Amino acid sequence: MPNILKYKLLVWMLALGTMATAQDLHFSQYFNAPLLVNPANTGFTPDGDYRFGINYRTQWAAISNPYKTFSAFGDVQLFGDRFEDGWVGVGGALMRDVAGSGNLTSTRAFGSVAYHQAVGLGSLFSAGFNLGYVNKRVDFTKLTFDNQWNGKFFDITVPTGEGFINNQVNYFTLQAGLNYAYFPTENAYFNVGLSASHINRPRESFFDGSVADERLSPRYTAFINGSFRAGEQWIVNPNVYVSKMATAYETVAGVNAQRDLSGDGSTQLIMGAYYRLNDAIIPMVGFQVNGYRLTFNYDATASGLSPYNGTRGAYEISIIKQGMINTNSDLKCPAVRF
Repeated sequence: MPNILKYKLLVWMLALGTMATAQDLHFSQYFNAPLLVNPANTGFTPDGDYRFGINYRTQWAAISNPYKTFSAFGDVQLFGDRFEDGWVGVGGALMRDVAGSGNLTSTRAFGSVAYHQAVGLGSLFSAGFNLGYVNKRVDFTKLTFDNQWNGKFFDITVPTGEGFINNQVNYFTLQAGLNYAYFPTENAYFNVGLSASHINRPRESFFDGSVADERLSPRYTAFINGSFRAGEQWIVNPNVYVSKMATAYETVAGVNAQRDLSGDGSTQLIMGAYYRLNDAIIPMVGFQVNGYRLTFNYDATASGLSPYNGTRGAYEISIIKQGMINTNSDLKCPAVRF
């Protein structure tokens, strides 16, 4: 590879790596990672009173060590019989991300609580928060630095000259969010949400505090969802997701559609397409059977990185199960259903 191409590739990797770090962990199927997006989604389960799921994503395998992200979550509705037209959602999630040659690993566990209250016949307000514990670590023995260059090769026995004091950091982080749902008819539904994470500005640095006192900027996330019945067999779901952290932005917009294959909604075909602004085109396909939903997407790179990774950006899969603990109780969440 010519030196100029190597240089451009290095710049792209550093820039995108910085953006990914600044933007925190994310999935293209953000609507299938509800507790990551907004804690007010906790217990917001339209097709049941409990839900659990897993998400897995791998990206950039064509140009470097792949980024691998895994999450598992679960939530449940409580006290629906104690509040008039309201309930409490309780849940938790575990996330793990591994990236780069130094195996930069982020592990996060948090618990979340939300309260949901119906207002009138067509509105629902929700508010929630979560508290998370984060561990990040890196293997410095797998990295090389400019001080280790001896003119011919990088000598790992030479001191790095860097001011690292630890190979891992630990901190607590706080996130809060609000949701509003509006369902004018049984064939139409709208939902808008806003959340802020890292609102306590935790310190995240491998350096001594006197060298670099790096504080995480709050991350603000907003989304708009819609759901509309189109005939007897189709439900169409357009949605938009926007996130900002410091100077980094992420915008994903698109639509997915569910087709009833069984006549009662128990078996569905799912198809969709999304676009991440200035980054990727994201086709999606899935299948749902008896409350189990499996969806897969492929991120085709549409940015300037595409010549170096052959448009191969990321693969992602999610598996979600929703159901009823008490089959005699009524569903409270707004939704458009088959």
